[in-house]
Amino acid sequence: MGYVVPVGKLRLGTGHPLFVIAGPCVIESERHTLMMAERLSTMARDLRIPFIFKASFDKANRTSLHSYRGPGLEQGLRILARVKREFGIPVLTDVHEPEQINPAAEVCDVIQIPAFLCRQTDLLLEAGRSGAVVNIKKGQFLSPWDVRHALDKVTSQGNHRILVTERGSTFGYNNLVVDIRGLAVMKDFGFPVILDVTHALQLPGGEGHQSGGQPQFINTLARAGVAAGVDGLFMEVHNHPKQALSDGANALPLRQFKHLAMTLRDLGKFVRNLTSLLPLP
Repeated sequence: MGYVVPVGKLRLGTGHPLFVIAGPCVIESERHTLMMAERLSTMARDLRIPFIFKASFDKANRTSLHSYRGPGLEQGLRILARVKREFGIPVLTDVHEPEQINPAAEVCDVIQIPAFLCRQTDLLLEAGRSGAVVNIKKGQFLSPWDVRHALDKVTSQGNHRILVTERGSTFGYNNLVVDIRGLAVMKDFGFPVILDVTHALQLPGGEGHQSGGQPQFINTLARAGVAAGVDGLFMEVHNHPKQALSDGANALPLRQFKHLAMTLRDLGKFVRNLTSLLPLP
């Protein structure tokens, strides 16, 4: 039996419905963020899908020096606080430095450790001390069984409110692959497991000055993850992916979100009912 993690009014993990974390990669503007939060939260509410809105105030690991990073900590958190207040939904954002964690945790329900930083001890310890829910993204370079070391760093501070996200593993140059077996390995640690279906379809640095992507496989990979028993899905969604200021090449178009979410919701119910009738050995 695994941990059930509370996020606002939501309960995430074993015995609870499939949840979705979705939103634009980065805060592009206040107006755009509010529009995306309203559209996504309305669709999720209509479908009765537990939903967390995500957007980052800073993307510190962009491919190019000249790539847009975000509005910064103060302005970004102000916008996320408005999202939370106006739409009554939990919010998630990345943190990159220990000094960002406490301010972010005061506003956000979930603080996210980026994949490239999942071994940074000081960052993980401070995240654990914050008391916020911590979403650890498994690094592209990390085996699923080595995630336990990152978990140990957070739990050493008395915090067991942890989510673990698979976002693909490096597969040669400029490519990623998801090993579905890794989802089962990480489930055994007892924390809710999420599949990031859009970052897993990145082609890192694949366009020279920026990353490419294969969004045509989002539907396929998402269904595979739900069938494998993940607790939640993470996806970057944009109303105009080609105009997105970050990660547009692998983003799900907003117009496709509702149909995909409905399909995944129903598949999640089927998998959970099947598992309750025929538990895995």
